[in-house]
Amino acid sequence: MNTLKTTIINQICYTALVYKRINKKLNVNLSNNEIEVLVKETISNATNIEHIGKNYYVCNYVTNTRITINANNFRVITADRLKHPSKK
Repeated sequence: MNTLKTTIINQICYTALVYKRINKKLNVNLSNNEIEVLVKETISNATNIEHIGKNYYVCNYVTNTRITINANNFRVITADRLKHPSKK
């Protein structure tokens, strides 16, 4: 695993609100622990990590998931489903 992925996984943190936001945005009903596992797996299997502005955008095209993480404090902001370019 590359150093950026390791750094993010080791320093990642969550707020109470982000668990609800992730469940809503991904249309799932996961516990806090399940969300943390999902986020860590998405990061460790990420196919692309971009640092744009003050955020990291961690994309996993296999699971069609993108996690947005604050680059300063490594706090998870949100998660989104990626849309296929052909399904606009």
